[in-house]
Amino acid sequence: MSNAVIEIRNLSKIYRDFWGRKKVQAVKSLSMDVMQGEVFGLLGPNGSGKTTTMKMLLGLLFPTSGEMTILGKPAADVTKNERIGYLPEESYLYRFLNADETLDFYGRLFNMTAADRARRADELIEMVGLGKARRRQLKEYSKGMTRRIGLAQALINDPDLVLLDEPTSGLDPTGTREMKDLIIQLKAQGKTVVMCSHQLADVQDVCDRIAVLFQGELKVLGRVDELLELRNEMQMRTPTLSDEAMADIRQVLKKHNVNDVEFSRPKADLEQLFLRTVRESGERPGRRFSTEEVAASGRG
Repeated sequence: MSNAVIEIRNLSKIYRDFWGRKKVQAVKSLSMDVMQGEVFGLLGPNGSGKTTTMKMLLGLLFPTSGEMTILGKPAADVTKNERIGYLPEESYLYRFLNADETLDFYGRLFNMTAADRARRADELIEMVGLGKARRRQLKEYSKGMTRRIGLAQALINDPDLVLLDEPTSGLDPTGTREMKDLIIQLKAQGKTVVMCSHQLADVQDVCDRIAVLFQGELKVLGRVDELLELRNEMQMRTPTLSDEAMADIRQVLKKHNVNDVEFSRPKADLEQLFLRTVRESGERPGRRFSTEEVAASGRG
């Protein structure tokens, strides 16, 4: 039995004008899986089809062709949304409610009992670090606090799948670190997380696998550590060495009692991988890059 939470096969989405003529193809023959318990990053420049794909996952848009299965159900089956949490790029929350009232409101949408809503609100407010601000109206919240209460409302139904659209957008370094810690915590709880982000360093820190889209096509898909491995280089890491040890290192490393040596391949930067993929995709339309090609290309 497959443990894929999301299965996408030959998915395409064409937007048409008033007369039914093809206006733009936002997604082109996309096929990929998202596995249970992983943090999956969906990357791409503006107009690459990320948001369209996310909306089709939620059932807000219907594909032109292809199939999507989420949590064992077709994407068009709205009952699946009871097990999904969604944090949009802009959280449209009621500004005159406080944190408790906000979570109580969204809990009612899932027909949770009053006791369950109160218990879950206490857990989530503590989890996102808003205990001291839970009685303040949301209009008084900073951008970072708004993102945190937005994440809490996305988790009110204790979902199995969490979709995050630009979760660190507008956050300062501290808020960004806290949001990334929360994502890692969700993974530790066994939840599956799919996130879209332009903050490539954040994706590199928390994601297990990534997919890079360009003009609606899948260009790169794989594990972050494998994609960023530079296979044509090696590195050696040692404690601080004397000048004499540096001179003799290639011949008699052990002679200088240097035993804690780590041999591994260096890693590229996800930003470099992303920019290289976009550049080469523009130069070679229709080309899909394998993990081996990406790893062998180095820093490029």
